[in-house]
Amino acid sequence: MRKRLILALSLVTPVAIAATDPQTDETYGQCIIVPPVPYNPPTTEDTNKNNQQIEISSDYSESKLGQSAVFQGDVSLSQADRRITADKASVDQRLQQLSADGSLVFQDSMITVTAESMQAQMRSNVASLTGAQYWLHGQQLHGKAKNLQITKNNNLILQDSSFTTCPPENESWVLEARRIRIDSKDEWGEIWDAKLRVGGVPVFYIPYMTIPITDKRKTGFLFPTFSSSTTNGIEVSTPYYWNISPEYDLTFTPTYMSSRGLFTKTEFRYLAGDDQQGQVNLEYLGSDGKLENSPDRYMFHWQQQGALDENWRVRANFTDVSDNNYFNDLKSDVNRATDNQLNRVGDLGYYTDNWDFGVRVQDIKVLGEDESPYQVMPQLTYNFRAPRFWQGLDFSLYSELTNFEHRGEDWNSADRLHFEPTITLPIQGPAGSLTSELKLLQTNYWQHNIRDNELQETVNRTLPQVRVHGQINFERQTNYFDENYRQTLEPQFQYLYVGYRNQDEIGIYDSADLQQDYTGLFRDRRYSGLDRIADANQLTLGLTTRLFDEHNLEQLKFSLGQILYFENSKVNLYSDELRQESSTSVLAAELDAHLYSDWFISGAIQYDTRYKENKKSEVTLDYRPGPNKLVQLSYRFVPDLLNRNTNDRVDISQAGFRTTWPVTNSLYFVGNWYYDLNEDRSVETYTGFQYESCCWAVRLAYHYHIKTNYQDNYNPAIDNRELFETGFYLNFVIKGLGGTGPLGVDDMMNDGLFNYRKPLYLRN
Repeated sequence: MRKRLILALSLVTPVAIAATDPQTDETYGQCIIVPPVPYNPPTTEDTNKNNQQIEISSDYSESKLGQSAVFQGDVSLSQADRRITADKASVDQRLQQLSADGSLVFQDSMITVTAESMQAQMRSNVASLTGAQYWLHGQQLHGKAKNLQITKNNNLILQDSSFTTCPPENESWVLEARRIRIDSKDEWGEIWDAKLRVGGVPVFYIPYMTIPITDKRKTGFLFPTFSSSTTNGIEVSTPYYWNISPEYDLTFTPTYMSSRGLFTKTEFRYLAGDDQQGQVNLEYLGSDGKLENSPDRYMFHWQQQGALDENWRVRANFTDVSDNNYFNDLKSDVNRATDNQLNRVGDLGYYTDNWDFGVRVQDIKVLGEDESPYQVMPQLTYNFRAPRFWQGLDFSLYSELTNFEHRGEDWNSADRLHFEPTITLPIQGPAGSLTSELKLLQTNYWQHNIRDNELQETVNRTLPQVRVHGQINFERQTNYFDENYRQTLEPQFQYLYVGYRNQDEIGIYDSADLQQDYTGLFRDRRYSGLDRIADANQLTLGLTTRLFDEHNLEQLKFSLGQILYFENSKVNLYSDELRQESSTSVLAAELDAHLYSDWFISGAIQYDTRYKENKKSEVTLDYRPGPNKLVQLSYRFVPDLLNRNTNDRVDISQAGFRTTWPVTNSLYFVGNWYYDLNEDRSVETYTGFQYESCCWAVRLAYHYHIKTNYQDNYNPAIDNRELFETGFYLNFVIKGLGGTGPLGVDDMMNDGLFNYRKPLYLRN
């Protein structure tokens, strides 16, 4: 018959390894490692008990009052959420000492330990276990220790210990250490005299290091990366992370490049209050050995955004580089090689339900361009909204006051004041909608330092605008290929009238062409900005049809539309442009479809029906049978693009192939290939293999791609720069030693000139 004793003594204090609840969600690349003895959380009744109260049960017990007690046979000791089981245990009440041995298991909410024996000093709350094996609940970390000590400060000290995050049956790597100290409060481990074994072979000696026990941030070195390329030579990066405080951290990454020198990257992140966050990036390469005259090269970036209070919002973004080819030559943490514009902007806004006010300053730097856009210094905007203000009518007012400045001395500046009151009558129902809109576009310019004879110092422009947009929704039940579908038919029209005014006396400050895709056909503007408002007397007709399956998932979407011009527009963006003479716009069509099983297609075309010319087209065919499984064929054609280096017009005709596929459960392949049909050459080839187990990951990639070379002040000329770059890249991560595996298939898909974009809007 089992006996149970209740002692009002403290056994051992809890060892708080993690401050957060154990994670139970299973994610890709993680092992499920559980201790040999399942841990059963205490019931509500147990947690409500006095934390000092100990319950001991055993098959047999013998005790002397006030001296000692001996327990044998299936001994179980419990205190709150702590459990100890053993074959034998004894309590010396005079020395306040507990001893246990034989099939010993210690458990609490954070850790399970099996050991040969345990000695615990109940007065000082110190315990020592010999021949220990331990498992952290909800984590992959587990290991062994010749001696495991629980200190009075609830810390762990392990002598002659080892640990790993690999499963016990396949310990790909093990870290052996003379001494390990785990701080239960700060949730970090300190390691002395450590050897890293990979596949049983010692590969690295570490005299001292710290590791995180949870996801909590910790100062220390991150994993290095290795690469080799034709432009930078051999590259070795060793990032160092500094956890300054809960609100601030910094990552410093020195990179040695054999062809260029020492390249350093610094990223500082901060939190300012509950709703403000930002970061500062500084990158520097002194005396670039690859270029003539060995110039210093740098990049500075600062961004911040968030809410100052309930109404005020702020956003700032500033980037500057030393030269036009910075992003082409150096791998930055801020921009990609394909980015050729640096947008510097600062916004401050005040928002309420019915009105908002904003202040903006903006400067755009275009890399490789001799001419720079105008600066907005500053722009004040005010928006007012009054829905249903009278007889179902909506009223809104957009207004702005903008000052345009330019760095060049030969450029004029301007102030622009614009008011745009709008009255709208929306009529909506389940079968469709009809929206009638009346606008008055009132703009005043004050232009200074004029050097163009066509421009006027003062311009007053008033234009009326009428817009009527209607849409009808039809639907029916139908059957295709023995499948039931719900098909919609959504015709829509838009009539647009905008008055005419000759605007050649106004400079071009922030206007540019807008895209004439299907959505663009229903815009009320031909150009962005306000410097050119094109006159219009036109009707847009469009049609969209969709197919939804029995689960209400969209399986097909097709749209077709075109603008009919009753009068040709007389306003051009530039005075030397040919006047529009066509009675119709391009015919714009878009298609997104789930063809069959795992096959998808997406495409768009803009076709000039008058001259029978393809103005722009793109199509992708996807095979996606499951997660991380993709085969994609693509083609795009864009005619008459301006080559910034030669000022010639060129056509882009490119075919592409992209794939990612698991070779095994742990090995993935990613490949991209894009070919220029006009130039008859490959513009990018990317091949990468990634192996990831639950405790380590490695990636080897090859990248061959064309470079965008701009003229720079320091030279050399474009002809002396490499047209193509070839590189090999190696990344290695051991999970549990400061990283959880940042490698992934998703970032491999975007690790090139052409980002992968899921081409479909289908909701499946």
